[in-house]
Amino acid sequence: MRKFIAKAYLYLLLVVLYAPIAVIIIFSFTDSKSIGQWKGFSMDLYGSLFAGEAQHASNISSAICNTLVIALIAAAISTLFGTIAAIGIHNMHGKGRTAIQFTNNIPMINPDIITGISLFLLFVSLGISGGYVTVILAHITFCTPYVILSVMPRLRQMNQNIYEAALDLGATPRQAFSKVLVPELRPGMISGFILAFTLSIDDFAVTLFTKGSNGLETLSTYIYADARKGGLTPELRPLVSLIFLTVLILLIVINVRSSRMENKNN
Repeated sequence: MRKFIAKAYLYLLLVVLYAPIAVIIIFSFTDSKSIGQWKGFSMDLYGSLFAGEAQHASNISSAICNTLVIALIAAAISTLFGTIAAIGIHNMHGKGRTAIQFTNNIPMINPDIITGISLFLLFVSLGISGGYVTVILAHITFCTPYVILSVMPRLRQMNQNIYEAALDLGATPRQAFSKVLVPELRPGMISGFILAFTLSIDDFAVTLFTKGSNGLETLSTYIYADARKGGLTPELRPLVSLIFLTVLILLIVINVRSSRMENKNN
């Protein structure tokens, strides 16, 4: 009975989590303007999403492009800064290291709205107008701690003597970093990049406060503005479906690859 209740609870939880997504995917294959009205199978919404003929389709394409560009730049810079910071923190000792690690955890625990308001006030005080630059700087700010957290475990698992050994064998510090440290830290850097990229795409509060009034819209802010008009644009249903399926495929590929690597190591 306990096993039955545990499985039933797990299945119920999965249904609650994924039923709304399943409904969106199902109604992305009909041209109804609202979810709940099935007008027959149709791919018109997908065609309208990619055709870009209507104004709303053009706005969605622009929001997607802005979101991906900002996420890629922010994730790349965050991975670079976070890796260097993780190496510096790892080489510290005593209370200084503990204090820096504690400080690094604050942005991750801090609510996004507080981070967004703080960055907004900072940019206003510095006289920086909102736009691409402020949004990218804001995303780098809150993504870098997550990269540090992803790279630190790889530094602890790494043999601490291989860097000095490379220097003793004639490698320059730059060569030792690029040919010894980077290959060892690459899995953590990739995980940090993916995490930063995902967080940047998903972010709403920080972007809302730092994007300014120049018409810059990311996917999250566009959906928020669209919802305030009284309903969501129908083309958002196929977009959400495609994003979900892309993430699902990536997760499957990553898990299969990890399983194969573990089997080879064993």
